[in-house]
Amino acid sequence: MSLAFIFPGQGSQTVGMGRGLADAFPAARLVFEEVDEALGEALTKVIWEGPAETLMLTENAQPGLMAVSLAAMRVLETEAGVDLARDARFVAGHSLGEYSALAAAGALGIGDTARLLRIRGRAMQKAVPVGTGAMAALLGLDFEQAVTVAGEAAEDQVCQAANDNGGGQVVVSGDKAAVERAVEIAKGKGARRAMMLPVSAPFHCSLMQPAADAMAAALAGVTVKSPVVPVVANVLAKPIRDPADIVGALVAQVTGTVRWRDSISFMADAAFQGGCVVRLSASRRVRRSGLSGAGPGRDRSARGEAVRVGSDRRGQGTNRASRRPSAR
Repeated sequence: MSLAFIFPGQGSQTVGMGRGLADAFPAARLVFEEVDEALGEALTKVIWEGPAETLMLTENAQPGLMAVSLAAMRVLETEAGVDLARDARFVAGHSLGEYSALAAAGALGIGDTARLLRIRGRAMQKAVPVGTGAMAALLGLDFEQAVTVAGEAAEDQVCQAANDNGGGQVVVSGDKAAVERAVEIAKGKGARRAMMLPVSAPFHCSLMQPAADAMAAALAGVTVKSPVVPVVANVLAKPIRDPADIVGALVAQVTGTVRWRDSISFMADAAFQGGCVVRLSASRRVRRSGLSGAGPGRDRSARGEAVRVGSDRRGQGTNRASRRPSAR
């Protein structure tokens, strides 16, 4: 059986995430301590105690989600004997989750990853004045239809397909007025639902170029190693291992489309005839669901189960799959 480990993007955060892991497992606690030391502040206190509006800030949510993901990964390694180099075929992550995947696979150190995500969060927020950009989820249209909608809505502004999340969910991003036009156009083209998202900036579009430049400079100052297992890059939807390719993909994803549907389909086609995906989640619960993103017409039951590993304060599980649009 082949395995892939996938890591969540922004929008998965919740106050209290990861605390149960740190209380129960020293290996998880060490991850939070390393992140706090790298940032020179007690981000862990914000993650565990809030307030929610502080955790929701992009500069906190991004390194916070990485910390929880890597804490869960360390628990799998120390308690379950998981070895990515031996057990995994691929790793991948949605937007900021790609940094978590790279850290899990040894391409980036945890401290460097925390600092990079703090820079990324701040740069993405700073790139566009608050209120001038927006994002919207278009439900019930395929990716090509969403690209057409974005093109029609752009006029003389920016409107791009930012996230192809799969299952008929595409997120568009750009100037606020253009995104609002896209919502109305999508409804006219038969979208089941089209809604503005409560985000603070228009991520994954050309308006983020200043943030891409900031990340190019930041990545030039850290050591990126070849990961122990290939990373399926967001913007390429194919595996890469060369450090130069990794840096290029991380810079490109700031302004480029997160090709999540294509990435999951690639992994399914390459490795998962009867395999499974392990999802490292910020959820406080352990969740099981059918392999998400398997693609139209695929037999999900033939692919095994996707396991989302998290920490539930009550030690309870649930079989509810998250359907929230993911943007970053």
